Amino acid sequence: MGLRKKIFRFVSLVLLLLLAYGIWFAWRAFPIISGFGAKNMASAIYLQHRKPASVLHEELAFFPVSLGTYTLNTEDSSVTGSVWGFARRKAIYRKGIGCTLVNDLTEEAIREQHFNLPLVPKQNPDTIAWPYGDKLSGSIPSTIDTVVLKNAIDHAMQAPSKNGGPAYTRAFLVVYDGNIVGEQYAPGFNKHSVMIGWSISKSLTAAVIGVLTKAGQLNPDAPAPVPEWKNTSKEKITLKQLLQQTSGLDYTEDYSSPSEATNMLFMRGDMGAFTAMLPLKFKPGTFFNYSSGNANILSRIIRHSVGDSGYAAFPYQALFHKINMYSLLLEPDASGTYIGSSYSYATARDFARFGLLYYNNGMWNGEQLLPENWVKETIKPAAANQLQRYGFQFWLNGLDKKDPGKRWFPDVPADMYFADGFGGQNIFIIPSKKLIVIRLGVHTVDENQYLKEVIQAIR
Repeated sequence: MGLRKKIFRFVSLVLLLLLAYGIWFAWRAFPIISGFGAKNMASAIYLQHRKPASVLHEELAFFPVSLGTYTLNTEDSSVTGSVWGFARRKAIYRKGIGCTLVNDLTEEAIREQHFNLPLVPKQNPDTIAWPYGDKLSGSIPSTIDTVVLKNAIDHAMQAPSKNGGPAYTRAFLVVYDGNIVGEQYAPGFNKHSVMIGWSISKSLTAAVIGVLTKAGQLNPDAPAPVPEWKNTSKEKITLKQLLQQTSGLDYTEDYSSPSEATNMLFMRGDMGAFTAMLPLKFKPGTFFNYSSGNANILSRIIRHSVGDSGYAAFPYQALFHKINMYSLLLEPDASGTYIGSSYSYATARDFARFGLLYYNNGMWNGEQLLPENWVKETIKPAAANQLQRYGFQFWLNGLDKKDPGKRWFPDVPADMYFADGFGGQNIFIIPSKKLIVIRLGVHTVDENQYLKEVIQAIR
């Protein structure tokens, strides 16, 4: 065989392998790209009332999501995504419920679902004092250097993303000693704008678990009540291990390629059930593995504990409306279970109210809504979490309380803990400084820096 023929055959084999890989990758990745774009475009349009061009430019411009094409249909309140005409995925909007990807169930079956949601009280929040309403006192404590604080907020709003591009910070809010002392919004956004929390949703889900724990319906130390786990190797997984991300399930939280996380969020109709069926990889309680799947199992447990008839209203009636968090909207998957890992929308002020609930040890307006030891347990890392950076669906500042260099945020006190979402959606709670700091945007910025500057504003 001549050299030319050998080269030709080798090149042909390489091209064939590349083509096969391309087809395999497209088969797995294109539906996820379409689903991600369709779902987030739909929620931005129908919940935030934004223009498609803005969403494409700010949220959907990164590769490979930028390969997608997203078509708005105002007649049936939907967005359909595809990649070069392939892998079409549809997200539908339902008033009061938000947007849901059509997966596993038919669109007709999903649209026929009924959610019995509680009404929001008819009142003018601008006439009611914060935090029960939106009327601010206008006075700033003498312990706050207003010039330093304003500069800190300005810097945070203008800071570039960690990769050097625009961060699209939409809201920045500072609460000191229970009162709003600083607040700024990007053009087109204001105190009434609802914004996605992404994985802040995990912390919200954990709080609802806390409500059920206080009511005696759940026990964190008991085996998690997951029907599929009875008489299996997973039956000893505890509720606490789900909360602390040490369930041991074989789950990968990777968004750069197809994984359990992307398949769950964009390919499955019942996300909690999908994750519950995964095999064990580690002995429960022995390995920390951050997992949106664990949060969706928790959300499904809430549904099973409450029962279908009252489930849709329960998180609002039992907790979020009690803390005057009236803008909050929890989006469900196709099965009707709230996506406890990822899809919550609220104003910056309402996310601040949630932070204030934890800052006040689960107390609101004289009522103990969470167990008295819930926050204390929330900020305890599991023994398996070697970096000591995670509690009950909240992140912690990390390893060494005496050596700032070993903390996650070296310029922030060791007692800081926070709810954190994709792209830098953050509720930072710093009890020792009497601070709650909210940042909402599209891309992550240098959080240690802006927290350091806010802290410097306290005399």
